[in-house]
Amino acid sequence: MQRRMSIHIDELKHENPIPAGCRVGNLITTGVINGVDPETGQVADGVEAQCAHMFQHVRRIVEAGGGSTDDIIKMTVWMQDRSQREHLNREWLAMFPDEHSRPARHAVQSSEKSKFLIQCVFEAVLAD
Repeated sequence: MQRRMSIHIDELKHENPIPAGCRVGNLITTGVINGVDPETGQVADGVEAQCAHMFQHVRRIVEAGGGSTDDIIKMTVWMQDRSQREHLNREWLAMFPDEHSRPARHAVQSSEKSKFLIQCVFEAVLAD
């Protein structure tokens, strides 16, 4: 087995030769994950839909790497408008309902204007 494993999911293809994530040993890290609609391949309309798709991609990436959302230890999120965190919090609580077992999270106001209203990266440590 190779030391480093690229993680690809069909729903989140990159136009450059870059995987959605990478696993080395029991560690997974990702590139930027956005709110592309997995059915159309287009950026979803509005932050609520983009956020929902982003969390779907998070789940698919960690599972494709051999883990689960329970293995995620930190998520960094960039938002065009941090005052819209209620959409982020809704998806966050659905994925991590146990207040005693949530990863760390850092939400940052994005200074770059983009069609992506919300994006994230995460790190995960898989059980041995």
